[in-house]
Amino acid sequence: MIKVGVITISDKGSRGEREDLSVEEIKKLIPRLSGQISAYTIVPDEESIIIETLIAYADKEKLDLILTSGGTGLSPRDVTPEATQRVIEREVPGMAEAMRVESFKKTPLAMLSRGVVGTRGRSLIINLPGSPRGVRESLSTVLPAIPHALEKLHGDPTECGSP
Repeated sequence: MIKVGVITISDKGSRGEREDLSVEEIKKLIPRLSGQISAYTIVPDEESIIIETLIAYADKEKLDLILTSGGTGLSPRDVTPEATQRVIEREVPGMAEAMRVESFKKTPLAMLSRGVVGTRGRSLIINLPGSPRGVRESLSTVLPAIPHALEKLHGDPTECGSP
Protein backbone atom coordinates (compact mmCIF):
# COMPACT_ATOMS: atom_id res chain seq x y z
CA MET A 1 0.00 0.00 0.00
CA ILE A 2 1.38 3.39 -1.02
CA LYS A 3 1.12 5.90 1.81
CA VAL A 4 0.02 9.25 0.40
CA GLY A 5 0.06 12.71 1.94
CA VAL A 6 -1.96 15.58 0.51
CA ILE A 7 -1.22 19.22 1.22
CA THR A 8 -3.66 21.74 -0.18
CA ILE A 9 -2.13 25.19 -0.33
CA SER A 10 -4.79 27.87 -0.15
CA ASP A 11 -5.16 30.99 1.95
CA LYS A 12 -8.98 30.85 1.73
CA GLY A 13 -9.08 27.10 2.25
CA SER A 14 -6.91 27.32 5.35
CA ARG A 15 -9.31 29.90 6.81
CA GLY A 16 -12.35 27.74 6.02
CA GLU A 17 -13.62 30.18 3.39
CA ARG A 18 -13.38 27.74 0.48
CA GLU A 19 -14.16 24.03 0.18
CA ASP A 20 -11.22 21.92 -0.96
CA LEU A 21 -12.51 20.29 -4.13
CA SER A 22 -9.06 19.30 -5.39
CA VAL A 23 -8.61 16.68 -2.67
CA GLU A 24 -11.79 15.00 -3.91
CA GLU A 25 -10.14 14.50 -7.32
CA ILE A 26 -7.06 13.06 -5.63
CA LYS A 27 -9.23 10.66 -3.62
CA LYS A 28 -10.75 9.37 -6.87
CA LEU A 29 -7.34 8.67 -8.46
CA ILE A 30 -5.30 7.29 -5.53
CA PRO A 31 -6.97 3.85 -5.57
CA ARG A 32 -5.46 3.29 -9.04
CA LEU A 33 -2.08 3.27 -7.29
CA SER A 34 -3.17 0.94 -4.52
CA GLY A 35 -2.66 4.01 -2.40
CA GLN A 36 -4.23 5.38 0.73
CA ILE A 37 -4.27 8.94 2.01
CA SER A 38 -2.46 8.75 5.34
CA ALA A 39 -2.16 12.49 5.98
CA TYR A 40 -4.06 15.53 4.76
CA THR A 41 -3.93 19.20 5.63
CA ILE A 42 -4.74 22.61 4.23
CA VAL A 43 -2.13 25.31 4.76
CA PRO A 44 -1.93 28.97 3.73
CA ASP A 45 0.31 30.20 0.92
CA GLU A 46 3.21 30.74 3.31
CA GLU A 47 6.56 29.37 2.21
CA SER A 48 7.77 28.52 5.73
CA ILE A 49 4.58 26.57 6.54
CA ILE A 50 4.71 24.68 3.25
CA ILE A 51 8.37 23.77 3.87
CA GLU A 52 7.63 22.65 7.43
CA THR A 53 4.72 20.47 6.29
CA LEU A 54 6.65 18.88 3.41
CA ILE A 55 9.55 18.03 5.73
CA ALA A 56 7.19 16.56 8.35
CA TYR A 57 5.41 14.41 5.77
CA ALA A 58 8.68 13.15 4.25
CA ASP A 59 10.93 12.82 7.31
CA LYS A 60 8.58 12.13 10.20
CA GLU A 61 5.53 10.53 8.59
CA LYS A 62 7.71 8.67 6.05
CA LEU A 63 5.05 9.01 3.36
CA ASP A 64 5.80 7.46 -0.03
CA LEU A 65 4.01 10.08 -2.12
CA ILE A 66 3.31 13.69 -1.20
CA LEU A 67 0.91 15.61 -3.42
CA THR A 68 0.53 19.35 -3.12
CA SER A 69 -2.36 21.19 -4.71
CA GLY A 70 -2.26 24.90 -5.37
CA GLY A 71 0.22 27.74 -5.37
CA THR A 72 1.93 26.87 -8.67
CA GLY A 73 0.90 29.91 -10.73
CA LEU A 74 2.20 33.43 -11.08
CA SER A 75 0.35 35.35 -8.42
CA PRO A 76 2.51 36.92 -5.71
CA ARG A 77 1.24 34.41 -3.10
CA ASP A 78 2.04 31.36 -5.28
CA VAL A 79 5.17 30.02 -3.55
CA THR A 80 4.68 26.25 -3.63
CA PRO A 81 7.44 25.60 -6.21
CA GLU A 82 9.94 27.70 -4.25
CA ALA A 83 9.09 25.88 -1.01
CA THR A 84 9.36 22.51 -2.74
CA GLN A 85 12.73 23.40 -4.29
CA ARG A 86 14.07 24.14 -0.80
CA VAL A 87 12.93 20.74 0.47
CA ILE A 88 13.74 18.29 -2.32
CA GLU A 89 17.10 16.59 -2.71
CA ARG A 90 16.70 15.63 -6.36
CA GLU A 91 14.42 17.06 -9.03
CA VAL A 92 12.39 14.84 -11.38
CA PRO A 93 11.80 17.31 -14.24
CA GLY A 94 10.32 14.79 -16.67
CA MET A 95 7.20 14.36 -14.57
CA ALA A 96 6.61 18.11 -14.26
CA GLU A 97 7.25 18.55 -17.98
CA ALA A 98 4.80 15.75 -18.85
CA MET A 99 2.07 17.37 -16.77
CA ARG A 100 2.58 20.71 -18.53
CA VAL A 101 2.69 19.13 -21.99
CA GLU A 102 -0.57 17.25 -21.46
CA SER A 103 -2.27 20.29 -19.94
CA PHE A 104 -1.03 22.49 -22.78
CA LYS A 105 -2.96 20.28 -25.22
CA LYS A 106 -6.12 21.56 -23.51
CA THR A 107 -5.17 25.15 -22.68
CA PRO A 108 -2.27 27.44 -23.58
CA LEU A 109 -2.38 28.74 -20.01
CA ALA A 110 -0.68 25.50 -18.91
CA MET A 111 2.64 27.06 -19.84
CA LEU A 112 2.21 29.34 -16.81
CA SER A 113 2.30 26.42 -14.37
CA ARG A 114 5.50 26.31 -12.32
CA GLY A 115 4.94 23.05 -10.44
CA VAL A 116 7.97 20.90 -9.71
CA VAL A 117 8.49 17.24 -8.86
CA GLY A 118 11.31 15.88 -6.75
CA THR A 119 12.40 13.51 -4.05
CA ARG A 120 13.30 13.84 -0.41
CA GLY A 121 14.59 10.67 1.16
CA ARG A 122 12.18 7.94 0.10
CA SER A 123 9.33 10.36 -0.66
CA LEU A 124 8.22 11.54 -4.09
CA ILE A 125 6.82 15.08 -3.97
CA ILE A 126 4.56 16.29 -6.80
CA ASN A 127 3.18 19.83 -7.12
CA LEU A 128 -0.26 19.83 -8.73
CA PRO A 129 -2.35 22.83 -9.81
CA GLY A 130 -5.04 24.07 -7.45
CA SER A 131 -8.13 23.52 -9.60
CA PRO A 132 -9.95 20.18 -9.52
CA ARG A 133 -9.63 19.88 -13.29
CA GLY A 134 -5.91 20.68 -13.15
CA VAL A 135 -5.40 18.11 -10.40
CA ARG A 136 -7.29 15.44 -12.33
CA GLU A 137 -5.47 16.06 -15.62
CA SER A 138 -2.00 16.44 -14.11
CA LEU A 139 -2.18 13.51 -11.71
CA SER A 140 -3.69 11.26 -14.39
CA THR A 141 -0.70 12.09 -16.61
CA VAL A 142 1.96 10.96 -14.13
CA LEU A 143 -0.03 8.21 -12.40
CA PRO A 144 1.34 5.37 -14.58
CA ALA A 145 4.95 6.25 -13.68
CA ILE A 146 4.48 6.67 -9.93
CA PRO A 147 4.68 2.98 -8.87
CA HIS A 148 7.95 2.46 -10.76
CA ALA A 149 9.35 5.75 -9.46
CA LEU A 150 8.59 4.68 -5.89
CA GLU A 151 10.09 1.21 -6.41
CA LYS A 152 13.33 2.80 -7.57
CA LEU A 153 13.25 5.43 -4.84
CA HIS A 154 12.82 2.66 -2.25
CA GLY A 155 15.88 0.82 -3.56
CA ASP A 156 14.63 -1.69 -6.13
CA PRO A 157 17.90 -2.94 -7.69
CA THR A 158 16.45 -4.45 -10.87
CA GLU A 159 17.39 -2.98 -14.21
CA CYS A 160 14.74 -0.68 -15.64
CA GLY A 161 15.09 -2.17 -19.12
CA SER A 162 15.17 -5.83 -18.13
CA PRO A 163 12.26 -8.09 -19.16
